[in-house]
Amino acid sequence: MNENLYALLARAFPTDPDAPCLILPDGRRVSYGELESQSARYAGLLVAAGIKPGDRVAAQVEKSPEALYLYLGCLRAGGVFLPLNPAYQRGEVEYFLGDARPGLFVCRPEKLEEAQELAWAARVPLVHDLGERGEGSLAAKAAEMPEIFATAESAGSDLAAILYTSGTTGRSKGAMLTHRNLAANALVLHQYWGFRPGDVLLHMLPIFHVHGLFVATHCALLNGSPMLFEPKFDPQRALQLMRDATVFMGVPTYYARLLQEKGLTREAVAHMRLFISGSAPLLPETFDEFRARTGQVLLERYGMTEGGMFTSNPPEAERRVGTVGFPLPGTEVRVVGEGDAPLPAGEIGHIQVRGDNVFVGYWQMPEKTREEFTPDGFFRTGDMGRFDADGYLAIIGRDKDLIITGGLNVYPKEIEEAIDALPGVAESAVIGLPHLDFGEAVTAVVVRGREGAGLSAEGIIAALKGQIAGFKVPKAVHFADDLPRNAMGKVQKNLLRQRFAR
Repeated sequence: MNENLYALLARAFPTDPDAPCLILPDGRRVSYGELESQSARYAGLLVAAGIKPGDRVAAQVEKSPEALYLYLGCLRAGGVFLPLNPAYQRGEVEYFLGDARPGLFVCRPEKLEEAQELAWAARVPLVHDLGERGEGSLAAKAAEMPEIFATAESAGSDLAAILYTSGTTGRSKGAMLTHRNLAANALVLHQYWGFRPGDVLLHMLPIFHVHGLFVATHCALLNGSPMLFEPKFDPQRALQLMRDATVFMGVPTYYARLLQEKGLTREAVAHMRLFISGSAPLLPETFDEFRARTGQVLLERYGMTEGGMFTSNPPEAERRVGTVGFPLPGTEVRVVGEGDAPLPAGEIGHIQVRGDNVFVGYWQMPEKTREEFTPDGFFRTGDMGRFDADGYLAIIGRDKDLIITGGLNVYPKEIEEAIDALPGVAESAVIGLPHLDFGEAVTAVVVRGREGAGLSAEGIIAALKGQIAGFKVPKAVHFADDLPRNAMGKVQKNLLRQRFAR
């Protein structure tokens, strides 16, 4: 049997090709038959452009039906999909293209000239553009292709996607995900979360990372369900659409913003059966207030780029606040101490995972890959946690300095380097502080140099806005005479968090 992920998804499509797949904000409907024919066109375009199985296809585009066709077409052609956040700036994109060496780079129309420059420098042979309304050369070329395409025969071990993820040392790492990795997680989540006939997914997540592109979309496609496919999250629009939806997936920021709406009532969400939260820690206050206002209990789960979802609170049993539930079927999760020895319930240690969903390694980083896996095949997540006596897992923190803000990963060292390069800055430290809306707020602590008397928080933030993606720009900048260090000279960020959290 063909283990290509698209083949698995397509076997679950409704028998009626006119069944709705995407319901767009303007009321237009994309049927499952149209999804199949359009993804065939995009697959045909990729093959005609010289994309061979295993070749990378990079896409830095806005959310649109055409962006989804491109992803599915890439799967069908046997390519390796590389989604990039549209917020990434020139220097960031330059690194990704140089590292992944895609055979095609798809950009937004307004970035075409810059994309061509970067592609030429990275020896990327082809650039197309794609706009959020489906305009651009990619869609135009796809329209010329046949509506039928024989999906490539793929082994489960073949790469399906590379997603770049932040670490705490060095540059971003490309997590390699196979068809088997993505299929295993999709099948488990579809069953565990109880998707059923009649479900309608309200899809307001971006589709450049695991949550929106894989977790949400794959569950809906495996169920043959319609998706209310919105370009971005809007709390008022969400409340309006929940009259027609049954399932909603969001980051904690979404729920914090919904709680600011007077219209969030039991009546407003009476049609909904499941609210799922993830990608960042959910504050207990948000959990409790949402339940009080709506009668609905948020289902929090835990995962990461390197393997999709690892644990989830149960749909049909207690969803315990402050925890991310139980290990999902087929995924082993352990909390370990020194020497990777498992710890008993109640003790805090390093979280490690193993399963068919866990990625196969980092792109062109064999040594880093070896470091991140134990001899018995468990992936070291970098997170700290503990199991309670009933088997619920709680995430305590990270043993790295990664910041998750609004569901997006931020790598502090990159921001520190940009701040340190500014005139008048002696040094800086970037930390994440608890934030009701974003989960964590990127915060900079800056030490002025001899020429730094004129430095201001506003000036530093303004200087960074053109250099790095907006979600990485600090929400606040504090000044200090020096940074606390331990005996080895390492900055003690835990002390900075304690000081500025107050």
